[in-house]
Order: sequence, then structure tokens, then C-alpha cells
Amino acid sequence: MKENPNDLDHELWLDQDIIPRQNRLKAKFWEILAEVANSVDSEMLIKIHAESRGTKLSKGNDLLGYPYQVLDLIRDFDVNDGLNIRVLNWFGHGLFIFILLGKNHPNAPFQKLNENSWLFDHSPTPWEYPEILLNNASTKTPTAELLEESTYYQWHKLVPVSGNILAIKAEVLTELNKLIFLLSEKMG
Repeated sequence: MKENPNDLDHELWLDQDIIPRQNRLKAKFWEILAEVANSVDSEMLIKIHAESRGTKLSKGNDLLGYPYQVLDLIRDFDVNDGLNIRVLNWFGHGLFIFILLGKNHPNAPFQKLNENSWLFDHSPTPWEYPEILLNNASTKTPTAELLEESTYYQWHKLVPVSGNILAIKAEVLTELNKLIFLLSEKMG
């Protein structure tokens, strides 16, 4: 059925429950991300990357029209030598972990990421989440040519989400701890 551009969704406009319900859900996910941030060993982040600037939570309301929340760990976005781990909670799309590694970073565990079901991203920039996640600008098996041509090295992984807050927090922490282990293992 075609929508008339002169008509408003009056029923939705008058629905007094939808916005508070969405806000409660956003607040619950915000608490999950804050608890995850507080659970990550900051000393380990510094061991992995000496220029670590800790963790930061941020949020927005319009990534293709959907709200999103971000937890960044380490926060060095230099595409040559940096390292950032990002948890992206994109409402309506999923919960994802991204790792951005500088092309010259000594702790880049490419093979281990592939072995642990991470996808290599190949969009024009690391911030093209719709391109990466919706248009499949990623691959399980990056070729040497793709790695050579890429202006940045980024991988991502979908984190399965249930309806249970404790399970979501545990799943995110499990994936982050596995990633931190892979990065620290490369140092040794």
C-alpha cells in the first residue's frame, strides 16, 4: 500500500508508550555498555597499546534513521599505528564489535582473527557501517591484494543478543576478552 505524502501516521503520533519504551530500552543497553567498560582491565589495554586513552561511551540518534550507542576501548584511531576496539549497538540491526588496527601495528593477529570468525572490512572508510554491515563490504578471507589496497585494517564480528541483560553483558565481555587475549598473545 502506497503511503500518501500528505497523511501523517496519526495513530503513531498519539502513541504515548512508544517513545518511553524505546528510551527505557536505550537506557538498559547504555547500562550494559557502561558495565562492560568498567569490567575491562585498563592495564591490559595499556599493555596491548601504550597510547591507550581508556574507554568512552557515546550515542547518536540517526544512523540510517536508527539510534546507536558506541563503546570505544583504547581510542587511538590512527590508520597507520593506532588501535581501537569498538562495540556498536545499532538498534534494529544488531550488536557488533569492531577492531581497527593501524597498518603498521605490531600486534595485528590477522590469522587468529580469521580463525575466530572475524570479518575483514573493505569499505572506503572504517566508519561506513551501513556499507559494511548491510551491503556486505567485508569478507571472511581477505586476499593479500585486498590487504595491500586497503587504507586501513578493520575487522568486525556480530555478537548474538538474547533478551537477557546478564547474558548480553557476558557475551560482549567474552568476545572482548577473547580479542584482548589475541592481541596480547601476539605481543609475546
